Amino acid sequence: MSGREPTFLLGRLECTADRLGSGSLCVDLEKIRGAAERVARSEGLEVVDVEWKVGKQRFLRVYIDRIAKPAAVMSDAAGTFLREDSGQGGAAEVVHDPYPKISHSDCERVSQQLSLILDVEDLIPGPGYVLEVSSPGLDRALKKAADFERFKGRLAKISTSEPVGEAKFFEGRLAGFADGKVRMELKGKEARTVEVPLEAIRKANLVVEF
Repeated sequence: MSGREPTFLLGRLECTADRLGSGSLCVDLEKIRGAAERVARSEGLEVVDVEWKVGKQRFLRVYIDRIAKPAAVMSDAAGTFLREDSGQGGAAEVVHDPYPKISHSDCERVSQQLSLILDVEDLIPGPGYVLEVSSPGLDRALKKAADFERFKGRLAKISTSEPVGEAKFFEGRLAGFADGKVRMELKGKEARTVEVPLEAIRKANLVVEF
């Protein structure tokens, strides 16, 4: 067993550990995801996505994020989170972002704990593989209904498995989620809002804006 220092990529923080194993090349991704979710929950985090890639090396990539802290917050135009103060004067109080950023230590803790579970439960048999635990990145994938609500107002791109209207690709501002559909505001010669059924989405990601 060996390890190496975390690798930093644009918009993505990674902690990488080399692991060794033996046996079959097959993996049960759902069992691996379940193990990752157990570890993440114990750290107050959630699993955004799990990827298994096989090439010259085998890679298991686990993307983690923080669970929103419950708070009655609103955001101003500059992105500062505010909470109404019920005290005298009714002033607004600045509060912490309900989604604090993932840290190096978060990735490291999850990586170490998950490595042990993967070994003990023999969830990745076969030759050596590389485990990467990282934040979702600036172009993070959007998987759940809550993701589309959380990033309301952000630029995103969505591709579908079948046409919605006459298109299978959309890029625009997320306008929330309701009745099983993602609402998106499209720009063009004529601005319009489309509703994309969640079950029709093949892939969805945020678009990096500078």
